[in-house]
Amino acid sequence: MAKHKGLTFYEKKKRFSKEMVREIFVTLFYCFAAVLVAFVIVFAVGLKISMIGVSMEPTLYNGQEVLINRFVYKMMSPKRGDVVAFLPNGNPNSHHYLKRVVGLPGERIQIIGGYLYINGEPLEEGETYDKIVDAGIAENEILLENDEYFVMGDNRNVSEDSRSGNIGPVSKSMITGRAWFRFGIGGESMGLIK
Repeated sequence: MAKHKGLTFYEKKKRFSKEMVREIFVTLFYCFAAVLVAFVIVFAVGLKISMIGVSMEPTLYNGQEVLINRFVYKMMSPKRGDVVAFLPNGNPNSHHYLKRVVGLPGERIQIIGGYLYINGEPLEEGETYDKIVDAGIAENEILLENDEYFVMGDNRNVSEDSRSGNIGPVSKSMITGRAWFRFGIGGESMGLIK
């Protein structure tokens, strides 16, 4: 019988130690707990609604689902540019409207020549929005009360918003929360709402 000269290597079988199995289960438990806590927070503070209509295109599309942060306006007030969800006239039987805040409490709002004026000065919006065809009730100057906001859709000429006599300025008590996340629809991207 011939003897092997030199080094020989033996393949050592790897075994799971009790510590390794314990670490795996602890890691899985923490991952599950983190997902559960995130889910509870989002759905306790948030509300999922669907966009109805084309009034917020190109920001939001008809049928697109949106998460609403119901807690944020308990700590602070809406800012210009926020997309808010509200029930028109506080009617709980209505669907939520999603519109952008353009006028803040105490401001004077008017639409002149197809452009939005705040306190007598045109609001600088760049080329983002079309020229407004129908000024509605904002043809005459509107003074917003201490808790009122003037909201408009991004697709200005097909939006029923604060220019409409049946909606008008929106009080803070009618605002459900701020839209903060949109889900993708028909190839559209999902993500935070700006």
